[in-house]
Amino acid sequence: MSGLKHSAHVGYLFTDRPLRERIRAAADHGFGAVEHPAPYSVDAQEMARWLKEAGIVYTQFGLHAGDVQLGEKGIAIFPERREEFRSSVGAGLDYAEAIGVRMVHVMAGVLPRSHRSRHHWDCYLENLAYAARQAETRGMTILIEAMSAGAVPNYFIEIPDRAAEAAAETGYANVKLLFDVFHTASTGLDVDEQIRKHAARIAHVHIADYPNRHEPGSETLDFKAVYDTLWDIGYRGWLGCEYVPAGRTEEGLGWLKGMTTA
Repeated sequence: MSGLKHSAHVGYLFTDRPLRERIRAAADHGFGAVEHPAPYSVDAQEMARWLKEAGIVYTQFGLHAGDVQLGEKGIAIFPERREEFRSSVGAGLDYAEAIGVRMVHVMAGVLPRSHRSRHHWDCYLENLAYAARQAETRGMTILIEAMSAGAVPNYFIEIPDRAAEAAAETGYANVKLLFDVFHTASTGLDVDEQIRKHAARIAHVHIADYPNRHEPGSETLDFKAVYDTLWDIGYRGWLGCEYVPAGRTEEGLGWLKGMTTA
């Protein structure tokens, strides 16, 4: 088993307590890092203090992704929201710099296939390239994640191939993939095969078992094989634990010991 590092996604784990306490709990339970897609409700300097207090780092988060109450998951594909997107880039990168984050996720958006046109794809590429240019000047990486239809209906980027295509078409080397094991399995693709196929572009990884998105090793996926494949391709980044605990988070953390033995 490889010695890969684990990041606690505190939008899923330790959710029975306030955010500051989730960060502390992650550190107390052996996680070396945390992540959350939308930290903006906390002032960046305050977040930096929380991280320092816990002795933990923040791996990645997302740009402003629209109105969550309306089911929005990104605005990068919408031509009429270009200015809103561009404003979000500066704000997101400033926040990232303040708390020591080097990777920022650009969420594409939700749109039924029947409503899509080439204009949406072109806008997406234009916005990714804009974000990549801004991130490049700060030595940061832009992430793209594919999200399965079963989990996020009508998400614009559903499979890793499409995410990789978008990354390549921007022409920027700092546009990388956030590879999600659960979403990949949900689309019926072979996880190990997809990891190897996109090895050169993978900059961050999310893990959860399939089909119920519970603790790794609790359902159908072979996580020993997943970890071995990631190690084999030279991946040494964080594994974001974006799973839904079957019970209280603390009660289900036994799987970590078996996964961190070199």
